[in-house]
Amino acid sequence: MTAPLTAWHRLDLFLARMRPHRELLSQAADALVIAACWNVTYLFRLGFERWLSARAGYDGWVMLGVVAAYLVTFAALKVPQNMWRFSGFGEARRLMLGCAFAGSVSAAVVMGLGLAQVPRAVLALHPVVSLMGLVLVRMAYRMLYEHARSRITGGEREIRRAIVMGAGAAARLLLAGIHEQGWIVLGLLDDDPAKRGARIGGAMVLGDLESIRDKAVRGAATHIVVALPSANQAQRRRALELAAETGLPVVTVPSVDELRTGKSRIERLRDIEPEDLLGREPVQLDEAGVAEALAGKTVLITGAGGSIGSELCRQVARFGPRRLVLYELSEFNLYTIEQELGESFPRLELVRLIGDVKDLDHLRRTFAGWRPQVVFHAAAYKHVPLMEDLNAAAALRNNTLGTYHAALAAAEAGAERFVLISTDKAVNPTNVMGATKRAAEMVISALAAEHRATRFMAVRFGNVLGSSGSVIPKFKEQIAKGGPVTVTHPDIIRYFMTIPEAARLVLQAAAIGESGQVLVLDMGEPVKIVDLARDLIRLAGHTPQEIAIEFTGLRPGEKLYEELLADADDTLPTPVPRLRIAQLSEEPDGIRALLAWAGDTSGAEELQVRERLALTVAEYRPRRVGAMNPEIQ
Repeated sequence: MTAPLTAWHRLDLFLARMRPHRELLSQAADALVIAACWNVTYLFRLGFERWLSARAGYDGWVMLGVVAAYLVTFAALKVPQNMWRFSGFGEARRLMLGCAFAGSVSAAVVMGLGLAQVPRAVLALHPVVSLMGLVLVRMAYRMLYEHARSRITGGEREIRRAIVMGAGAAARLLLAGIHEQGWIVLGLLDDDPAKRGARIGGAMVLGDLESIRDKAVRGAATHIVVALPSANQAQRRRALELAAETGLPVVTVPSVDELRTGKSRIERLRDIEPEDLLGREPVQLDEAGVAEALAGKTVLITGAGGSIGSELCRQVARFGPRRLVLYELSEFNLYTIEQELGESFPRLELVRLIGDVKDLDHLRRTFAGWRPQVVFHAAAYKHVPLMEDLNAAAALRNNTLGTYHAALAAAEAGAERFVLISTDKAVNPTNVMGATKRAAEMVISALAAEHRATRFMAVRFGNVLGSSGSVIPKFKEQIAKGGPVTVTHPDIIRYFMTIPEAARLVLQAAAIGESGQVLVLDMGEPVKIVDLARDLIRLAGHTPQEIAIEFTGLRPGEKLYEELLADADDTLPTPVPRLRIAQLSEEPDGIRALLAWAGDTSGAEELQVRERLALTVAEYRPRRVGAMNPEIQ
């Protein structure tokens, strides 16, 4: 049931509807105040008995002339353009100048025309009385507005007025609770002609979605709300683009997944998230068999507090594992995910372990003690430029040697499945991070041949929207600071997926993957990074003139175009649509030598690490330290 609007909501709604005519109404109000003050001055000068009878017959025309002089002066000083709810000292100063000038001109004209029956005291006092009246009216309006704001929002924040795009079930539920959060809904928009002119929760359907371009329809709106949770991606994308054109901040209702899982309620509006900008339908993987692979099992996740690791924890927990072992190096990340899981899944047994995948002895004790049946290896260094300069040895030890340690400990403990989280940057790598992840895949291939009891597999996917180190959080932070937004190259493109989508892919791989396989996702069309930046700027209510985009140049080891992950010529289909299989190449000899060198070497030179990786990963061509990689030009 829709909550009834209070008198304060109705007052603000009325004022909002009048606001497009603000300048005309301001002039009309000022004219009335100036005329009233002319009569008040007569009353002060002549008293009650004579303030009407003692006036000359032409006094009415004089008053109209005085009012006109004031309005012309105020228009020259741009007084009608000021918003009364923000009136302050600057506004009072303009009014004082206007009254002084208009009063002096009026007095000079009256005296010059010889209109002696107009008292000189009236001409002298009227500017002062008018100034007092004009200031008092503005003060009263501001006090009324601020009181209404506090009653509506419950605090000092500004009243938010919204045009809602969508007039379906989601909009009805939204209107039932949004007013309690300090929102005023000015109207709804929907493409269904049958809804045109209808009222939903006291708000009228003003037109179709295209009507948002009309300033008269938007009126005094401060925000656009996109309430189309069940629409397909193309429909949502169109609505977001239309909303972005208005220059107003855009928010949206939670998605269907968020509502279904209980993560949010319909009236809890949120900012535009990465999945809202994804240029394709999110891949919905078939989860048949996932429950069988996880239910009642002990599951261990390395890097459990990271972007992908924490989402894996959330999704694994839904399938009812017997125990979830959280293995994480960061104390803060481990605490954060443990607190969230403890609240969301209070009956799930959680084992919280601070550990480093480079520590083989600790991994062996952990696996021997808890005997995990399914292992997801998400611990990795993944930031390309950071690993490229001065951190190549750390990347090799963590990404490649750490994978070997975790996989070996899993095999020795009799784990049923071991899933490596890999990346598209492992395809023809041009950087240290990609080369170390490709080497990690080779580790999995080698162990798959040696330990038949454990199914080893890897999962590759592209850039994960919203993960730590990804462009979206960086862009949002830059926009919040007022820009500029930095993009490396105007033509750089990437394949994107969301964090939940990536986690579902990993779970699906665990259910259907066979030992020695790498599973990849057909991710559709790539997205231009600069287009993502422009979308975020517009949806935050800014223009390109307010927040500029700067191109900084490709960083060391960075590709302009990522490789296609799911080329039908190189991969095989699976029963799951858009999920494909590529066989890992078997290069156990080279990888064994690299692992032995990485385990015995500490503080290796950057160039040495690149050269050793190049000996093992045939596709990798290292750049010289301090030089740009020619492959990215």
